[in-house]
Amino acid sequence: MVQKTFNFIVSGGEATGGPPIGPALGPLGFNIMAVVNRINELTAVYEGTRVPVEVTLDTDTKEFTVKVGMLSTYALVTQALLISKGSATPNTEYVGDLSFDQLVEVARRKREGLLAASLKTAVKEILGSCLSIGVTVDGKPAKEAQALIEAGAYDERLAEAA
Repeated sequence: MVQKTFNFIVSGGEATGGPPIGPALGPLGFNIMAVVNRINELTAVYEGTRVPVEVTLDTDTKEFTVKVGMLSTYALVTQALLISKGSATPNTEYVGDLSFDQLVEVARRKREGLLAASLKTAVKEILGSCLSIGVTVDGKPAKEAQALIEAGAYDERLAEAA
């Protein structure tokens, strides 16, 4: 049982049998389209976003596993807002407004890659990134939203979401 691991960066849901996947897997005798279809299936929710993917192949049995890597907080926030980039002056010019529910969803998706002990602290960690991207939450700058979370204004919604 010889396992080989390959790392690729693909556009979510849009991988093809061409480079970089085809040339890497083709010489090993794998069904490239089966691998590509599995990658597209797992990355469909990241449509239009570049996603890291790890493909592990068993050269003896010709079986494979696909693991989708963690997107950056920046990528998750810009994807949620459907924007292409953050603000050049994030403290004065804002590029988007997340709803609190969108913020919680980003925190959930990023949770395993964060050091946060609870969903509440994960949301606060994501708010720190929102501050540097130039994104508001429910029409409030990130620092104000963070102060409201500290004061317990969103505790009920965070408890339901947990």
